[in-house]
Amino acid sequence: MVNIQERQLDQLFYALSDHTRRQILVMAGNKAHTVGELAKPFRMSLAAVSKHIKILEEAKLLVRKRLGRVHSCTLDPTALKTAEDCIKFYTQFWNQRLDSLVEQLEDPHANRKK
Repeated sequence: MVNIQERQLDQLFYALSDHTRRQILVMAGNKAHTVGELAKPFRMSLAAVSKHIKILEEAKLLVRKRLGRVHSCTLDPTALKTAEDCIKFYTQFWNQRLDSLVEQLEDPHANRKK
């Protein structure tokens, strides 16, 4: 069974895996944009951009505020902290493994029992 934190992390990395969604995040990070403004630079339908925005919302990367018929979207960088923590964990993990490998390669007899 997948726990909630793993599911959120899966959603986050899935959302970040798409170039269009990353561009939307860059735009939304500068200031609030309407869905129409976010859709403008892309050669796709408004419905397609709305699907991308929904994925970003589900990953908690975007916050959408509704003011009547106008939907305004802004970046919520809090979720990016989760990605950063995950990446830091694996960076430390692999750095430790690679450091151990370097030590073994430099002196293969250093860790052998006498």
